[in-house]
Amino acid sequence: MMTWYFRLRKLGAQISHYLIVLLFTIFAAFPFYWMFITTFKQTPDLLNLKNNPYIFNKLPTLEHLELLFFKTLYVKWVLNTFFVGVIVVGITLVISVPAGYSLARLAGRWGERLGIGIFLTYLVPPTLLFIPLSRVVAEMGLQDSLWSLVVVYPSFTIPFCTWLLMGFFKSIPQDVEEAAMIDGCSRLGAITKVVIPISVAGILTVIAFAFTLVIQEFVYALTFITSSGNMTVSVGVPTNLVRGDVYYWGPLMAAALITSIPIAIVYNLFLDRFIAGFTVGAIR
Repeated sequence: MMTWYFRLRKLGAQISHYLIVLLFTIFAAFPFYWMFITTFKQTPDLLNLKNNPYIFNKLPTLEHLELLFFKTLYVKWVLNTFFVGVIVVGITLVISVPAGYSLARLAGRWGERLGIGIFLTYLVPPTLLFIPLSRVVAEMGLQDSLWSLVVVYPSFTIPFCTWLLMGFFKSIPQDVEEAAMIDGCSRLGAITKVVIPISVAGILTVIAFAFTLVIQEFVYALTFITSSGNMTVSVGVPTNLVRGDVYYWGPLMAAALITSIPIAIVYNLFLDRFIAGFTVGAIR
């Protein structure tokens, strides 16, 4: 009798587990389904309130993709975003990696206090900073230029990534570095040959986070860029596909879907690599 009780209890726990996972999966995947179905719906199908919004009531169409790619500068906006993102990520890594390592190895409470102070600068709202930063951009003569975003974006990517890397570097035992230095490596050699390879998972995480922050940033890109050809995706799509009270829902959802799918795939693939790579590196 007790055996059947424990079996039923185990079965109930498994069913509950799978139901929770299923509900979470549906919740997470629903925005992508909504973007997908809106992208390929005909405009009359979208605007007719009597139609079922979750299915195709008429045959799918490519008119929204045609409008997005051939009647807007969407491809140019994607290239602009990639250009800014790559440079900003490079600047962020050059500064945040040594800063995060230094703060992680700083003895006493000062390292933790400085780390918290750096992270607090990331929490300052962009709506408070874009006015003084616009003055800086104007003095540098970078108005309506992608280089203005290259100058401004590290102001929020570096603090966040430095704070994030501190946690990774703190988890690496100092004995590993000391062993490398005993074998003949200098401090810089121990960092480049031992610490950095172990921290590859953390560095890749920083790259993903920094690039995502650049893609989704709106306030600075809207403030410093005025011409449509220099806009990034986060600004170009809404400013050109929302005209007054007219929303081009099909092209809007198509742009959001095309931009978000690669990011979602990278994050999902990188999650397992991050856990596996970090734990294996720590054991070694």
